Parts: sequence; C-alpha cells; structure tokens
Amino acid sequence: MPDRIPRLEVRHLTRAFGGAPVVEDVSLSVAPGQVMCLLGPSGCGKSTTLRMIAGVEQPDSGEIRIDALPVFGAGGTVPPEARSVGLMFQDFALFPHLTVAQNVAFALKGDRAARAARVAEMLERVNLSGYGAKHPHQLSGGEQQRVALARALAPRPKVMLMDEPFSGLDNRLRDGIRDVTLEVLKEEGTAVLLVTHEPDEAMRMADEIALMRGGRIVQKGAPYNVYNAPVDKAAAAFFSDINVIRGTSRGALTDTPFGAFLTPGQTDGAAVEIVIRPQHLKIDFDRGGRGPNPTVQDGTAARGMVQRARYMGRESLVDFRMDFDGSILTASVPGVFLPKVGTALWLMIRRDRCFVFPAGR
Repeated sequence: MPDRIPRLEVRHLTRAFGGAPVVEDVSLSVAPGQVMCLLGPSGCGKSTTLRMIAGVEQPDSGEIRIDALPVFGAGGTVPPEARSVGLMFQDFALFPHLTVAQNVAFALKGDRAARAARVAEMLERVNLSGYGAKHPHQLSGGEQQRVALARALAPRPKVMLMDEPFSGLDNRLRDGIRDVTLEVLKEEGTAVLLVTHEPDEAMRMADEIALMRGGRIVQKGAPYNVYNAPVDKAAAAFFSDINVIRGTSRGALTDTPFGAFLTPGQTDGAAVEIVIRPQHLKIDFDRGGRGPNPTVQDGTAARGMVQRARYMGRESLVDFRMDFDGSILTASVPGVFLPKVGTALWLMIRRDRCFVFPAGR
C-alpha cells in the first residue's frame, strides 16, 4: 500500500475483565480500501478488539484514531454514532417490519430524494435492484447479507468492522457473497477490519492478516508471508495440518531420518522441531533410481507403513507409521491415491518447505 495516513489506527489497545487480560497491547493500522483480517481461535480477543474500535466497549488503555483524529485516548472519547464506523455481524440484524429500501435508508440523513438516490445506488451495487419493496423474510440468506452490506455502507463510513459476517451462509453461497462484498468495499474506499477464525477466509479476503493468540497479535503481514514464514509452530498449525519431526541440534545441524537439517541459531544440544505440511511430504515412487547421492532439496528417503488412506475430493490423505520412531506422518497426494493398509512406501520431504523451531514453540 502506498504511504498515506491510515484510515484506522490502533495503538497499544488493552482490555481486561475481572483482572484477566483479554486484549493486550494490540496495535494495527488499516488504509483506505485495505482489508485487514483479525484471525485467531475463539476467545483470543478478536471481537473485543472490534467492539472497542466501534466504541461499544471501553478500552482500559491505548489509542484509537480514524483519519488521524483520536476517537479514544488522549483526545477524549468520541461516541459510537459519531465515529463513522459501519458494523456487520453474523446475524444480519435487519428490521423485519421494514422493507429492504427502508432498512438500507435507516441511518441515512438528508432530504427524501437524496436518501432514495443513495438507497437505489447501494441496491444496484449489491445486485439487488428491484428488491426495495420486499421484506427480509422474503429474501434468501445471501440476499439478506447483501442488504446488510448495503445498509452498513449507505452512510459512507470510513471504517467497516465485520465480525464473522459470512459464517451464517452455506458453503455454496459463501464464496460468491464474499467476492461481491470485497468488491463493493474496495470501490467505496472503506478501511475494513474483518474478524474471522477461518484461515481460508482470511487468505481469500485480506490484504494483510493479523494473527491473534491469547489477546495479542503474534504475527502480522501479507497472507503469503504469514502462511509461508510462520512465526512459530502454532502459527503454522493454524493455517493447515502439519507434521512434526523432532531432533537435537548439534553444531547447527540436526540429524533426522530424512538427513541432516541446518538449524542455525539453535543452542548445541537443544531440542528442535522440524515442521512440514502434508502437501510437501512426497512419496518416492522411484526410490531405486535415485542412487546414493540424493539432492540437497529432497534429502534422504525414509520408510513408512500405510495406516490409513482417504479421498478428500481434490486430494488424498495418507497416514504413515514411520519405521524410524513409530510416529505418524501424513502426506497429501493430488487426485485419487488409496494404497492398502500395511503397504510400505518411501517418503521424501521438501527441505525448502520446512520450518525449524525450538521445541515447545
């Protein structure tokens, strides 16, 4: 994103309940037209952070700015209705007794003609032209979600806060609705902070991901970087299944059944964990032709016995009990691959796709 004043800026936000910290030292900034996802497990402080930015929850300390103007902190506190913040939640919260047009117009100000023009514009933007006279109960879940989006954007908020807004939709509709929502938000130049516990949703929608755990942001960056350079084992595991190979660092090297791994920066004798995702654990179908000098990238082959194989649609997952220590490693194979239980196969790992962490991190 080009250098410019953040539309939303949060500095060192903290909140505790009953003496127990729920949000600790959270800082982030979101530019106009940017989507940031607060990603993390339930109870990690995501929704509390959102409520504090909206003004419905009072922080214990910190600062919140919108377009560089303080709405909480040293400059005092601005009430929620004056913050130019839009809200979208899992339940669409449409007024059942109002029409679609009346729902969209609910927070609008100005004369009747101006309000009607903005309602018509927003309904067209979310592909619901002609639906203005309908009531919410006459709409599908996806249509209700688009009405909620139109209503939230109609007053032209500078910041849009979204708390699991798509989790109530079935999978068939979700991707399409997310794409429409993202397109409209970016066209409006709204800064978006989206709370989700689904990594796929964050990867699909976010320009930047802030990964939360235990009330803190533990990693922040573009989706590619957060996925491919996790800060620790838990961060890697949040985005996908992982395999863990354990060893001991000796002179910046760790011996494993897959060959020696470089583990620089680890104390001599320290326990380390080598993490690899199932899609990067490869079955060596031609082990006999490899010769005595395997490539540096692939290392040494290790044998395992098939424990289970299941077809998942686009891929097959195969669990192996490894000869070297009896541990279970899982490989992902594109398409259909369902070897019989007890089949012995040799496995290789992509060294350039492994992550090395101190044990316990």
